[in-house]
Amino acid sequence: MEILRSKELHVLETRHKHCKVVAILGPRQCGKTTLARQFARSQPRGAVTWFDLENPTDLARLDQPMTALESLRGTVILDEIQRRPDIFPVLRVLVDRPDSARYLVLGSASPDLLRQCSETLAGRITFIELGGFSLDDLAASQVRRLWIRGGFPPSYLARSNQVSFQWRQDFITTFLERDIPSLGIRIPSPRLRRFWMMLSHYHGQVFNSSEVARSLMISDTATRHYLDVLSQTFVVRQLQPWFYNTRKRLVKRPKIYVRDSGLLHALMDVTSYEILHSHPRLGASWEGFALEQVIQRLDLREHEVFFWAVHTGGELDMVFRRRGRLCGVELKFQDAPRMTPSMQSALAELKLTQLWVVYPGKESYDLARNVRVIPLTELAQVDG
Repeated sequence: MEILRSKELHVLETRHKHCKVVAILGPRQCGKTTLARQFARSQPRGAVTWFDLENPTDLARLDQPMTALESLRGTVILDEIQRRPDIFPVLRVLVDRPDSARYLVLGSASPDLLRQCSETLAGRITFIELGGFSLDDLAASQVRRLWIRGGFPPSYLARSNQVSFQWRQDFITTFLERDIPSLGIRIPSPRLRRFWMMLSHYHGQVFNSSEVARSLMISDTATRHYLDVLSQTFVVRQLQPWFYNTRKRLVKRPKIYVRDSGLLHALMDVTSYEILHSHPRLGASWEGFALEQVIQRLDLREHEVFFWAVHTGGELDMVFRRRGRLCGVELKFQDAPRMTPSMQSALAELKLTQLWVVYPGKESYDLARNVRVIPLTELAQVDG
């Protein structure tokens, strides 16, 4: 079964028209290749050339990348580009030619890890960050299934929760034992697994590197390096604090979320909704799930979304700018959210234009001027 990702496909088609190199970045198995195939089917016959850099035959074809690519026209797709970052300087030469092909590159690492990409193609490349399925792709009735299984297509589409859970367990093992080393990162997989499992207990909380370092008996520097590795491979989100000029003592460390709720549940050994419903991390799981849905709905990049917190207790789950306005989102796993002192403090301190309170219910209603409660399944309201 293949689900058409209309929103992402439209973004890709628009970017492809205006930029010679489009990079789709995201974790392995999130649907990058499927989206590229959906795009390729919309192109004229024979206009797309595909290289899969995990295929030995295609790798051999690219032994001399300039020779292999310079005569091609139309669209050239390079899948798993992180395996051959040396191709980026060749693309820079080719795309500056007036009659060159356009390139669609798919990668499982951030631009920071694909450093040659950002350095050699500056001004010539546009990035699309792709996650798993979101509520934009699915019916509202599927929200619980998406929450429990996560958005990775093989996990979400599995024939049962148990098959889905096993796929996620296997994904974690493969990711740690094969994908991370393939990026040239030398961290023992058992140690990185323990670190990732520990992060699942910090999900939705401010990261304390010293505490984690003591628990794992490693240095603070190592914990921050491990965190950056998991962030740059799109499996963990570091939500940075919002800084501004104030006399209040601001929280200055990031909050940590496992991006995919299904992977979080696999790390916590949660196989079903019934088990999750009685789990002490139920609220944190929903908060992270809802946060990712809002971020995907608004097409926000990591550097565009923040949280706000002061040491005196005021906190807001999400802060972002939209059309020049500062807006906020509070995520509440409650039947009927009410106005809280933290919300009032955030409105006054940050001078928010709008504050949305997202919850798992079904009705929308106003709490105060510029404060509105909306269901998770109606995130179109957040776009204002």
